[in-house]
Amino acid sequence: MAQPDALSTQEAQLDPFPWYREMREESPIRYDEDRECWDVFRYDDVQGVLHNAEEFSSERPLTAQGENEIEGMALETMLNTDPPRHDELRKVVDDPFKPGAVKHLAPHIKDITNEYINAVVDDGEMDIVADLATPLPVTVIAELIGVPADDREQFKQWSDTIVEGPGAATVSAETVREEQLQAQSEMATYFTDLIEQRQEDPRDDLISEVIHAEVEGATLSEGETLGFLALLLIAGNVTTTNLITNAVRCFATLPDGIESVRDNASLELAIEEVLRYQSPIQAVSRIAATDTQLGDHDVKAGDRVVAWNGAANHDGDQFDDPDTFVPDRSPNQHLAFGSGVHYCLGLHLARLEARTALSTLFDRFETMQVSETELQPVGSSFLYGVQRLLVQFST
Repeated sequence: MAQPDALSTQEAQLDPFPWYREMREESPIRYDEDRECWDVFRYDDVQGVLHNAEEFSSERPLTAQGENEIEGMALETMLNTDPPRHDELRKVVDDPFKPGAVKHLAPHIKDITNEYINAVVDDGEMDIVADLATPLPVTVIAELIGVPADDREQFKQWSDTIVEGPGAATVSAETVREEQLQAQSEMATYFTDLIEQRQEDPRDDLISEVIHAEVEGATLSEGETLGFLALLLIAGNVTTTNLITNAVRCFATLPDGIESVRDNASLELAIEEVLRYQSPIQAVSRIAATDTQLGDHDVKAGDRVVAWNGAANHDGDQFDDPDTFVPDRSPNQHLAFGSGVHYCLGLHLARLEARTALSTLFDRFETMQVSETELQPVGSSFLYGVQRLLVQFST
């Protein structure tokens, strides 16, 4: 997803919200000639695009290069498929991500969090990103998928590379794209080997579940299976990393700091407000399936439409005082997890990981204070987060 010129600087990537406000007020729906796409900024319009799968299709290439394949294999995933195929594919892994299914993971997630805290507790300082927010969701989703522990660091590198954008990098877009294709190829080769192992020796993991699942009486193709596993791995860790990190950033701005959100009831509401205020995913794209209209604008079939949910989540017509972080905001109908048939599969797991990780931090540390002074945005055109966040703490 190409980045608008207005978000080309690090300052704008860290604080895109003034630009969002300007767009909502002056150009709520606009066509960007340079990026050859429509941008949509207001809440009602963004929700309308995301909800209307018939007119705004998700059937688009998985890769930004216009190719929906790795090593010659077509990749079909829930993310780039419309109903009814989308619904058929989603059912394959729907049950393991339902609230009741993920709830039992809380004690284990807490144990993992404590392990990472133990590694830095004597230092009095930690990098929330590297020391907790990155390894925790990687470990959780890798365990669910069935990836051996020794390979998880490699998987994190692959997923980071695949979602990286050239906007915040010091290398060219072409170089970034080459690195992405290389990461995709390496990950596909790895998963192909692991799939062969599970076909001979099934286990209680998502790899075994996916490769033995049947849709309309047939098992998934190799491309579908690889697409499933790649999507689960990437979506299952990158966004949660930013959710946990953004939460610490937001809490640090409160007058009473973490004291405002220490109890579980306040924490649940505060996490929802983080999702609204600093959404880990700021935009998603669709393709116009037919000639249609956005407001007063004529949209042609095949036109790309970018729905800026990050801007919609700051729309004053939907949220009171939208540019203020209100930890107990309720109701809070944000669009951080999307809307419609593509509503995020892993939202219950993401919420559980964030709530468990943050509550464990609060239990272990008496005080926490952000000490990072020069924040660097993540290198992605659609993710919102920072590369590092140093925090000083006392126990």
